[in-house]
Amino acid sequence: MKKLLIAMALILAPLASEAQVKTPQASPKGYIKQTVGLTDVEVTYSRPGARGRAVFGNLVPFGKLWRTGANENTIVNFSDDVVIDGKTLKKGKYAIYTVPRIESWDVIFYLSTDNWGLPESWNENYVVLKTTVKEDALPTPVETFTIGINGLDPNYGYLEMAWENSHVALKFEVPTAKTATASIEKTLAGPNWNDYFAASQYLFSSNGNIETARVYIDKALDMSIDKPYYVLRLKSQIQAKQGDKKGAVETAKASLAAAEAASNADYVKLNKDSIAEWSR
Repeated sequence: MKKLLIAMALILAPLASEAQVKTPQASPKGYIKQTVGLTDVEVTYSRPGARGRAVFGNLVPFGKLWRTGANENTIVNFSDDVVIDGKTLKKGKYAIYTVPRIESWDVIFYLSTDNWGLPESWNENYVVLKTTVKEDALPTPVETFTIGINGLDPNYGYLEMAWENSHVALKFEVPTAKTATASIEKTLAGPNWNDYFAASQYLFSSNGNIETARVYIDKALDMSIDKPYYVLRLKSQIQAKQGDKKGAVETAKASLAAAEAASNADYVKLNKDSIAEWSR
C-alpha cells in the first residue's frame, strides 16, 4: 500500500504543479477598435467598477494625475496622424493619462506605454500632446469605467470616457480627405512601374504569356528612373526565355553593373553565371 501511495503521489505531483486557480479580475480588460473615416483607432484598458464607492473627488482625487483606468497603462493606437485641439499627434501608440476636475479634465498622451499605473518617474519629454476637455455631468451613473469612440464622422470622432456621473469627449480629426484624394489620384493615374514589374514577374514565374511579360517589364523600365538591377535581371531572363540570348546578355550586363553599384553580391553572381551561360 505504501508503494502504491508513493507511486500515485509521483504521478499527481506534476499535475498539481501545473494547476492554476482562475478567478475574475477586479478590473477586467477592455478592448475597442473603431475605424474613423479611413483611420483605425484601438484602445486597450482595464475597467474598474465603482462598487458603491464615491469615485471622483475620493477614489480618484480631483486635480491629480490618474492612470485613466486600472492596472497597466490605458493605451490608444492611431493608424494615421490625427489632430487634437489644433495640434498634430503622430500615428502610433500612446498611454493616456488624465487629471480630472469638477468642470474639466486634462488629457495627456504619453510616449512610454509599459508602466503599471503611473510611471515611477514622470518624464515631461514623453508628453507628446496635452489638452483640456469639458466635463459633462451624467444624469445616470455609470458603474464601470468605460471608454468609447463615438460621434463618428468621415473626418473626426470623439474619444469618450465615462465613470460614475462624469463624462468627457475628446474630439480628434482624421486625414480622410487627404488619404482619399491621394488614393483617387494614384488609381486614376494608372499603374506605376512596380505594378508592371510585379505583373511581369508573376507571368514569368508561373509560365504565363511570355510576350505579355516582356511588354510589362519594358513598361516598368520605361517608367522607372533608377532602372533597378532586379528589374533588369527579370528582363534578361524573359529575353533568354524568348530565345533572344544576345539581348539577354546585354541586359544582364546592365543588371550586373547596377548590382555592383548597389553592392548586392547575390545579383552580381546571378548575372555573371547567366552571362556565361547565355554567351556559349
